[in-house]
Amino acid sequence: MDKQRRFGIFAALVAALLFGAAAPLGKPLLTFLTDLQLAGLLYLGAALGVLLILLRERPLILPWRMPKRDALRLAGAILFGGLLGPVLLLAGLRIAAAASVSLWLNMEMTATVIIGVLFFKDHLSGRGWLAAIGVLAAAVLMAWTGGVAGFQAGGLVALACICWGVDNHLTALIDGITPAQSTFWKGIAAGSVNLALGLIAAPIQVPPLTLAAALGLGAVSYGLSILLYITAAQNLGAIRSQLIFSGAPFFGLLFSILLGDILSWLQWIALIVFAGSVYLLFRETHSHLHHHDPVTHVHTHFHPDQHHDHDHPEGEEAIGRHSHEHTHSEIVHSHPHWPDLHHRHEHG
Repeated sequence: MDKQRRFGIFAALVAALLFGAAAPLGKPLLTFLTDLQLAGLLYLGAALGVLLILLRERPLILPWRMPKRDALRLAGAILFGGLLGPVLLLAGLRIAAAASVSLWLNMEMTATVIIGVLFFKDHLSGRGWLAAIGVLAAAVLMAWTGGVAGFQAGGLVALACICWGVDNHLTALIDGITPAQSTFWKGIAAGSVNLALGLIAAPIQVPPLTLAAALGLGAVSYGLSILLYITAAQNLGAIRSQLIFSGAPFFGLLFSILLGDILSWLQWIALIVFAGSVYLLFRETHSHLHHHDPVTHVHTHFHPDQHHDHDHPEGEEAIGRHSHEHTHSEIVHSHPHWPDLHHRHEHG
């Protein structure tokens, strides 16, 4: 397994770990804030969380100055993932029990897989499909431990998951700006809209410390998590990143144990099934002759590998992981690969 893939897997696992911590750590904040208010503060915290990285990267590219394809992808990701998805989910929550909605939320992983294969040239081998089924089974087992209160809201929540599936793939294809900039703009847009809706419904009347806690949690569990997820998706493809990221509830379970909760036997089985499925995904191999068109983009990469043999300015060392705009020449070759930014091609 090459450095790029190992780094992508590590980024996806840490993203899932950080996002999984959001539920147990954010639950006490719901005593003082509504769902929309907390969602808005978490997303705004995400934007704040990447500010230091943005200051280092400079300059910040404004949406209307981005390459057109990236501006459209970012707008689509914000629309589907930051606005439509949460609104549809909240509509579903109004007419169904949380346990039922929790079960339907597992559709996000399924939607990401199906949308990726049908529309975004993502690819899964037989072993990859088996891993996807295993992750879905583990997620269903997890949700089932809370009991099923009916599926009246199934359609709305399924639509929300489809929106997030589209968001996952659009985000993975944004290569004209850095993951930190994608995270910043998604956080600003989604946070502003969600918080505005929350303030329309009810005023915020909480101590400054509570607001700071919500923003701080958003900076880590949303900001760094989204940044790492985007990085993983660029290295592994959206499907594989989402399969690993689906482990967020399981990491949440581990945090719950640290906070004094006890797992049921069904939850332990779900954890084992998930771990086995992710291991199976890591063992997946895929290799054939394929063609690369010339392209100029920016993303995290290492030297040397089969795609990154470009020169750097004199005096600038290309050591370890780094990110900058670079150009790829046309090439035809064969090697093991996953559908990252360089490998979105047709399969027979």
